[in-house]
Amino acid sequence: MQFQKFTLDVYKTSVHCGYIRPEEPKGAVVLVHGMGEHSGRYMENVVPMLFKIGLVVVTYDNFGHGKSGGKKGHCPSYEALMSLLGNVLNKASSLAPGLPLFLYGHSMGGNLVLNYALRKSTNLKGIIATSPYLRLAFQPPKWKMMVGKAMLNIWPSITLPSGLDPNGISRILEEVEKYSSDPLVHDKVSPMFSFPIMDAGEWAITNASFLETEALLVHGTGDHIIDYRATEEFHQNAKTTTLKLFEGGYHELHHDSCRMEVLSYIENWLRQQL
Repeated sequence: MQFQKFTLDVYKTSVHCGYIRPEEPKGAVVLVHGMGEHSGRYMENVVPMLFKIGLVVVTYDNFGHGKSGGKKGHCPSYEALMSLLGNVLNKASSLAPGLPLFLYGHSMGGNLVLNYALRKSTNLKGIIATSPYLRLAFQPPKWKMMVGKAMLNIWPSITLPSGLDPNGISRILEEVEKYSSDPLVHDKVSPMFSFPIMDAGEWAITNASFLETEALLVHGTGDHIIDYRATEEFHQNAKTTTLKLFEGGYHELHHDSCRMEVLSYIENWLRQQL
């Protein structure tokens, strides 16, 4: 696998992107990472699985994440997140012209890919959303919510600690340590990044019946960061989704003790779509 880097200039921000292209592609997939992390964290487990299927894998670091520009943990707006995803999807389409297109999003990325399919006119073949950020599994402190909502109108780019507990990402201690020591991982989030994501999650649940694309929803019942019951609710409201729950699984299932089973299930679903 040879990783080809490229950049996109979106909303006056230099966005770090890249792709891996098989010799004879069967399709293409855009991979969208979660809040506070970056696309490089998918190179060990997820990207090789997608590449093995024969997909062109296109990755990017969102605004204020990883190697992309912008203030850490801040984005211009939710529409900017949608626009950036659309730009990357166009790049994926150009790398696999006429072939099936997929979106794969984890956590915040799951929120984005589901909302993109609901809000935009697309020709997507399928969507994979793992632990999609539709609703938090914990209640943030009331003072933080009050300050954040006030700052959304006064100072939307101010960043506060996200409050995410790294121990909730995996039952494997080594994976928690890798996450905590990664210099490109941060725990900063601005009101402009957090509150629109929350609102979009609830909007997606309410409007799930309008989803026309086949989608695989994957979540662990032991996720203490994002509520798996919100994913169940989305599935119940939708007509084109397949839901797979992993009993006791933590937030990052691709880094959890059940990762082989998780990746195998996703691979089989993708092969069926192809």
